[in-house]
Amino acid sequence: MNRRSFLSTTTALAGLGLGACAKRAPVVASPLPYYDALAPIIPIRAHVDRIFRITVCLRPFRPAGPRMDVERVGEKVVVHNYGHGGSGWSLSWGSADAVVRKAMAASQDRNVAVMGCGALGLTAAITAQRAGLRVTIYAKERPPFVRSSNATGSWTPDSRVALKSAAAPTFAKEWETMARTSFAMYQSYLGMPGNTIEWTDRYSLSDESREQAAARRDRGDSHGFARYADSIADLTPRPQEIPAGMHPFPTKYCRRNTSLTFNVAGYSRQLMNDFLVAGGAIETREFQSPQEVAQLPQGVAINCTGYGARQLWRDESLVPVRGQIAWLIPQEGVNYGINYGNLNVLARRDGIVVQPSPQGENTGWNDSSEQPDRAEAEAGVKELQSLLERMVKPSPGR
Repeated sequence: MNRRSFLSTTTALAGLGLGACAKRAPVVASPLPYYDALAPIIPIRAHVDRIFRITVCLRPFRPAGPRMDVERVGEKVVVHNYGHGGSGWSLSWGSADAVVRKAMAASQDRNVAVMGCGALGLTAAITAQRAGLRVTIYAKERPPFVRSSNATGSWTPDSRVALKSAAAPTFAKEWETMARTSFAMYQSYLGMPGNTIEWTDRYSLSDESREQAAARRDRGDSHGFARYADSIADLTPRPQEIPAGMHPFPTKYCRRNTSLTFNVAGYSRQLMNDFLVAGGAIETREFQSPQEVAQLPQGVAINCTGYGARQLWRDESLVPVRGQIAWLIPQEGVNYGINYGNLNVLARRDGIVVQPSPQGENTGWNDSSEQPDRAEAEAGVKELQSLLERMVKPSPGR
């Protein structure tokens, strides 16, 4: 056996991971290059008594896409920046760039108010600072108490961002610009202390082929969500099919891809620090009407109030999409994600996210309840546990 064949085979054997259970899959030679073979996969300790918190996030969805227009309230220029659905963190920097440009074009005032201190508010405030503006954030709450602190933390720029039937013809191009701008900015946070942004692997598991799974997803999407990911496919590595026997998962198909993970707790703290160090100010304030916004001393305001804009701006087009997360205690060496049926799992530095979606794309639709559901959380963890129990058992001595 030559050295290349030896390395390919032995590395593939090492990739059979850990698990607790059933019959071992046969070991076969991997068609993957040896440098692409899987490293041992540490299984997640999926027990309901390891749930240390349950959080709920209301994603602010607008059928036409995010609201980013300019209006006047009295003599005040207001630039809106809300309604990004499940794409708030992913599109935040690109969206911030767009609304700050509009703010500067609409007003000569160098003093800017930003309403909201979540993903969209913080990035808009920092972007305005970098453009030379003096910024004050006005917010009822700050991280970790804002809704976006409870996000999944994955790069999902077209997740519930618009409906195909409602988005303007120009929106797809605008979306692409926002996504590319955001992606470029995220690269500057790689390698920062605490790994606030990092690349991690995801495993998409299914007993259906890729085509069958896509067809099932489309059948289950009764809303007709817009999907634009193909236009930015060049930004991230192409998914790889991992052959049977070369992975420890108990499904017929396993696809691996590498994507950005946002460790939201540390990342939010980093953004807060960046804003304050640059001279920004934050005032605790809750707005009850647009007329109160008109009383602010700054000449221009950027409205990043998320789902709160439904009441504040009487925007009945905003639809809440409830998402719940069960948080498992983080584990050393567990730094991957799993998509399995309607279960999404992502290991972050601040916890392992377990997010069941029992109704697929319809889960949480138009549900404004922010009350945690313990039964739903435990069901998701038990589903993950069942998957892990069927993983391939390593051979003795491995």
